[in-house]
Amino acid sequence: MTTLQPRPPYSQAEIRALYPEGLQLQLVQVLLRHGERSPVSARFQNAGLQPFWPYCAVARQMVSSTQDGTEFTPLKWRRRLETFGPDDGPVIATGPRGEVDAVCNLGELTDRGRETTHELGVRLRHLYVDQLGFLPPTINDADMIYLRATPIPRALESLQQTFWGMYPSKHRSPTLPPVTIVTRAPADETLFPNDSNCRRFAQLSRAFAQRTADRWNSTSEMDYINRLISKWMPESSPRVAVDSHPRLSGIMDTINSTLAHGPETRLPKEFYDDKGREIIERIGVEEWFSGYQESQEYRQLGIGGLMGDVVARMIGNIEKNGNDGSLEVGGKDGSTGIGRGGEKSIKLALSGCHDTTLAAVLASLGAFQGEKWPPYTSHIALELFKQSQAQLSVPVRNGVSIAPANPPKPALGWLGSIFGGSSEAVHNATDLGIARQKLENLNEDDRSKLDGYYVRVRYNDKVVSIPGCKPAGKHLEGEESFCTLTAFKAIVDKYTPQHWKRACLSNMEVPAFPEKPEPAGY
Repeated sequence: MTTLQPRPPYSQAEIRALYPEGLQLQLVQVLLRHGERSPVSARFQNAGLQPFWPYCAVARQMVSSTQDGTEFTPLKWRRRLETFGPDDGPVIATGPRGEVDAVCNLGELTDRGRETTHELGVRLRHLYVDQLGFLPPTINDADMIYLRATPIPRALESLQQTFWGMYPSKHRSPTLPPVTIVTRAPADETLFPNDSNCRRFAQLSRAFAQRTADRWNSTSEMDYINRLISKWMPESSPRVAVDSHPRLSGIMDTINSTLAHGPETRLPKEFYDDKGREIIERIGVEEWFSGYQESQEYRQLGIGGLMGDVVARMIGNIEKNGNDGSLEVGGKDGSTGIGRGGEKSIKLALSGCHDTTLAAVLASLGAFQGEKWPPYTSHIALELFKQSQAQLSVPVRNGVSIAPANPPKPALGWLGSIFGGSSEAVHNATDLGIARQKLENLNEDDRSKLDGYYVRVRYNDKVVSIPGCKPAGKHLEGEESFCTLTAFKAIVDKYTPQHWKRACLSNMEVPAFPEKPEPAGY
């Protein structure tokens, strides 16, 4: 799947159905795939496809922070790419028409990708600000928003574009302090399935990929693909296969990247055969994501760390102990703490990630059956609700109960600037709470903290059904899509690792496939 075709905004009738009276929205966590990009590898130059694409205007206006004495000032610069020439000497990389500027590096977010992720931010603003009133229309700081991205530049840039779409300049205070964006070192990254830094997960991934190759390489479907495009395969790997060079999934990546951009970077028509694309995508989805549906260990190592974080933020939001991410993004320079505008909890979490993240999250919940490869700029919204008790203090808009948006904070004055604007205790950073404890180990008092809370998942604005939430008592009465937080946590607990790095080095001699079925979403 290539560029996402978003559905129209929800109508007022749909809003009333999706956000029923009596449920109060508490926290929204959005996982977004980056926008359109150039291919991650240069392929099929023998078919006329240029390795470098002219779709990255940002290269004309790069900005870096540079130190000038004790001050940091912006350095504006123009980037040009260099590559090997015919005699192995350096030459400037050029686009299809000889372009030397605005040329994309491999795997770089393109102008189109910046547009679609900005448009995603506009759509999120329309829902959570304009329609629901959950978020404030204007912000003086962003410390009620947890921003996180993988170390891959296109994910960070997509996150930034989405945030700017939600809060354009006219809806940001002129004195808005720098927003906090949380990142990790590659070895610690769990915002995507990290096979490069998890040996056991790499082993499992290879095993499931090999099973897919064994299942599909000699089929009539693969023969059909070869009749279409094998003439452009390299001599060293003349037959298209799951594990050919390039791999079938790599061929799909190039096809999708070309479809998302202009006619100057297109392959021959055979690559776009509808039946051929359907076969390639079906096999790719099986190769990359079937492990999440079948193996608890695969879920644990591939996406369990992230899902544990998602649940931890939900419960941190309830316990108000900073574990919802507020401590990470709050605090003045040099320290963590409450938000710079006095915020003590997170209302929105935005994470810039990848296709493999989104599919892994859905598959681990048993909610990816029959789905296609996630298009560019796809997103998952995980929403936490609290069942209200008809409290008059809770405002209702269009029949929807909404937690009040944080109002602008008054100036603290000189005394407040020294001693702080509140006498309330700052979050205790050592308070781990119950978020990472297994549900089965909680006492009754702690379990009761989850009562009255519900989780709903939407994928590209379509409500998702989780099989383990369907039994009576595990969802809001009459609404299976609203999973009780207790049931949702119980599902995720089963594949949340207690020590991810240790688990990544364990079971290296154990068979990759489970002895008995371990279906996802229960």
